[in-house]
Amino acid sequence: MKGWRDADWQGGMRISYDFNFMMDEYVGRSDGITRAELDALRPRAAKVHEELAGKRKSGALPFFDLPYQDTAAIKALAEEIAATADNFILLGIGGSALGPVALQTALRHPYHNLLTKKARGGRPRMFYPDNVDPDLFAGMMEAIDLKKTVFDVVTKSGGTSETVAHFLLAREAVTKALGKAALREHIVCVTDPEKGNLRKIVKKEKYRALEVPPGVGGRFSVFTPVGLLPAAVSGIDIDELLAGAADMDNRTAKGDVWENPAYMAACLQYLADTKKGKRISVMMAYAHGLRDVADWYRQLWAESLGKKLDLAGRVVHTGQTPVKAVGATDQHSQVQLYMEGPNDKTLTFLRVEKFREEVVMPRAFREMDGVSFLGGKSLAGLINAEQSATELALMKAGRPSARITLPELNAYTLGQLLYMMQVQTAFAGGLYGINPFDQPGVEEGKLLTYAMMDRPGYEEKKRELDAIKKKDGYVV
Repeated sequence: MKGWRDADWQGGMRISYDFNFMMDEYVGRSDGITRAELDALRPRAAKVHEELAGKRKSGALPFFDLPYQDTAAIKALAEEIAATADNFILLGIGGSALGPVALQTALRHPYHNLLTKKARGGRPRMFYPDNVDPDLFAGMMEAIDLKKTVFDVVTKSGGTSETVAHFLLAREAVTKALGKAALREHIVCVTDPEKGNLRKIVKKEKYRALEVPPGVGGRFSVFTPVGLLPAAVSGIDIDELLAGAADMDNRTAKGDVWENPAYMAACLQYLADTKKGKRISVMMAYAHGLRDVADWYRQLWAESLGKKLDLAGRVVHTGQTPVKAVGATDQHSQVQLYMEGPNDKTLTFLRVEKFREEVVMPRAFREMDGVSFLGGKSLAGLINAEQSATELALMKAGRPSARITLPELNAYTLGQLLYMMQVQTAFAGGLYGINPFDQPGVEEGKLLTYAMMDRPGYEEKKRELDAIKKKDGYVV
């Protein structure tokens, strides 16, 4: 696998960003971006590039340098876990789960948990209960053998209520079934190196733990132990993942938007939003393995760019609404809207040129043209033909789209894709003039949840809730 880092191999395994159908030559001037509009944005883009480069150099944006980390400790812990566990359960939510799920779906067998342990390469079954739905959690606990299970508790702040709730339940279950001494064998943690309640618990109960680097937010954490530990436990080559990210880092180091796929994608989405009224950004993955990448992208784009205030404190209410779609499935549910509904969307297609499996349809019913034409053709050929056809039909209808193509879906190409999207998001934040690394809009909901759950110190919020409830008269 070392050959994956050789120059010739990289050249054959680089992803591409095709934005022809975002341009006015194809979809018309009212909906497509003109070269003049892109060129007019270049001075501003150059300034954003300089700002990001300066912040990276100062250490203020450590996510940029994650491709170059030492992974020895992550791989060592992963091998310890895989040697003893039949089940690996990640307890996390939001950025602590979406990235790991995307890696698992993309790079492991689509029915990983149904395979025998031998067919899984000796790796555990993987579970991601990323919601506090009681039926979901209780059902999972009924389906596992605690003696052969490791729980991975992931929260950078150490205080995410949903993750802490699952941790308390897992800890109690292990203690009751196996005794308190078994906790250190069955619980590992990924959290801040110094701060937070989970770090305090790690020190008190002596859990094995890895660190989320300070300054790396949850939605930018897929290349930290948040994403890399479960990936390594599952058998994913995390060094190849990071090598792909490093390759994309080299490509996105260029300041010219015409040579930088992440910057170009950011500029096009920004102009489509602010100049063409495209307030919705659809990501449509034409591969099962990439469907959860679209989920991961939704958080990255929405939480980073959906802001009330700009950096000067002015009310701006920025941000496109990201939507996930899956091809060819959603050709039969959403594409009708995309084709003939409001022209307020851009689409980004994710496409894989060469799938892992070659599934060819048999020849039969030769007398039926509507059936026999498929004989001898492959499912890969069919899904990619449908992607191309959808893209072309949208173009003819004046609906803008772009396409990211992966030569194959492997750790190296996925690393490129995820890193590109992170850089794209950071750069878009600069274009909008907002901070893409905070999330003030979710804080009020957290505070009100604390009040509802009677957390000490939130009595004023509880009184506020009580006052609102007295006015609640519109219920049928």
